[in-house]
Amino acid sequence: MHMKIKELREKNQAEREKLLLELRTKGRELRFSIAGRETKNHREYRAVKKDIARILTIEREEALTA
Repeated sequence: MHMKIKELREKNQAEREKLLLELRTKGRELRFSIAGRETKNHREYRAVKKDIARILTIEREEALTA
């Protein structure tokens, strides 16, 4: 579900917060499944972490410009 920065900027604040909550939940589930050796898909976890960072960066940029 890798999202580009342009797509994230087009979303409004509420949509990004909802997406952030979903990504954090998904990241938590992936982290536990990797730790429990249920899955070996480390790349998906890495992509989720990067998407979370992108959203937080946009939020920070908007807070500084406002």
